[in-house]
Amino acid sequence: MEDARLKSPSVARNREAILETLRLVLPHQGVVLEVASGSGEHAVFFAQSLPHLVFCPSDPDAAARRSIAAWGLSLGLSNLRAPLALDARASDWPLDAAAAILCINMVHISPWAATEGLFKGAARILPSNAPLYLYGPYRRSGVETASSNIEFEAWLKTKDPGFGLRDLEAVADCASRNGFGDPAVLEMPANNLSVIFRRA
Repeated sequence: MEDARLKSPSVARNREAILETLRLVLPHQGVVLEVASGSGEHAVFFAQSLPHLVFCPSDPDAAARRSIAAWGLSLGLSNLRAPLALDARASDWPLDAAAAILCINMVHISPWAATEGLFKGAARILPSNAPLYLYGPYRRSGVETASSNIEFEAWLKTKDPGFGLRDLEAVADCASRNGFGDPAVLEMPANNLSVIFRRA
């Protein structure tokens, strides 16, 4: 039988650093929605590492959802839900409430409308002061962009001209328009950032 589990090399490189940040950011209980879960490797790793939380992965891509389900089945995690078919741009999400939202490496590999949809959807389902955690590379005013990120962006734009590193200030402005406060920003390995917004 064919193994549906997909593998992303970047997950093994960044999951420990992200987990240490999530230990400080996530609530002590509740459902954590992950938007754009991709292969599902982050979701299963966090579910294994944070058994007091329930993780709800999601992805608009059917192959990604099959991978997520296969990873979950192979590990038998009771705190990992079946993956949802969720497109961040949709006006109606298949989940009414969450205690926190994670979105790792989506903002730069999707149209800007997906980022706008992410904040609109998060505003609908998150309670006051709940975190929306973003991870990935960003441009920042007054901060030189790493050459590796510039090269990465050039490659992304060969895939889709609408992809690319977003200005953190533009993301924060989008967040503000949807009822989120100013972000907490943490430097991460390989010129990435953890960006944490909270529902005002």
